[in-house]
Parts: sequence; C-alpha cells; structure tokens
Amino acid sequence: MFTQIFQQFGVDWPHFIAQLVLFLVVYFVLSKYAFAPLLKILDERRKRIEESQLNAEKIKKQLAEAELRYQEILRKANDDAQVLLEESRKNNEAFSQREMEKAVKESAAIVERARHEIASERNRMVDEVKREMTGLIIKTTAKVAGKVLSAEDQKRLSEEAAKELAA
Repeated sequence: MFTQIFQQFGVDWPHFIAQLVLFLVVYFVLSKYAFAPLLKILDERRKRIEESQLNAEKIKKQLAEAELRYQEILRKANDDAQVLLEESRKNNEAFSQREMEKAVKESAAIVERARHEIASERNRMVDEVKREMTGLIIKTTAKVAGKVLSAEDQKRLSEEAAKELAA
C-alpha cells in the first residue's frame, strides 16, 4: 500500500536513498562547518547583548544615584550660600554700626574742638578789646584832664576800666 502511494508520487527508492544519504552528508558537513560557527557567533552576540543590557541597567542606576548626589550637593551648597549671605549681612550691619558710632564720635570731637576754639578765640578777642578800651580810656582821660598821666595813674585807670568792662 505504501509502495503504491510512493509510486503515485514518483518516489524511486534508489534515488530516494541516494538523495537521503546526500542530504545527510550535506547536513552533517554544514552543521559542523557552517551552522556550528554561525550558532557560536549568534550565541556570543546574544551574550554581549545581555551584558550590554545589564550594563545599561547599572548605568541607569548609577546615573540615578549621581543625580541624587548632585541634588544633595546642590541643596547643601544653597544652604551654605544662605548661611554665608546671612553672616555677611550681619557683619555688614555690625560694620555699619561701628562706622556710624565712629562717625558720631568724630563729629562730637570736632564739635568739641570747635567749641573750644570758639571759646578760646572769644576770650582772646575779649582780652584784646579790653586792652584797646583801656588804652582808649587812658588816652581820652589824659586829653580831657590835659595832663600827662604818670605810670601809676595809667595803671590805676587801667585796672578801673578793666573792672568796669568785666562787670
């Protein structure tokens, strides 16, 4: 029965067996010299792809960790900058206060020196006016009296004029 079916399909047993042997020989030769190296190359490539994927995952994790570290460093730097700004502001305020106090002291010293100089100048001018007035009084008295006053008279008149001017 199988023989009839095979004959209907045109299977010739001697040719079939020859083709089968030839097929098996070609298969073994190709599998040993072509398929094996090709499968080996494909296997290596698959391993490299898996390693690349693992490395990519590691790199993603490292990148995420680096981003977290970056954010932490940035936050810390901002906090440090705020502290430094606050310290600078306080130092600036303290410096301004010290400079203001120094300026107030200097201006008070200048005012005090000016008052002292004014008082000194006033005293000097009053003394000069007294001397001139005394001299004028002596000259006027001498002219009115019509005589030359002695040194003792001049001294006495000078003292009297000084007392009058002081009062």
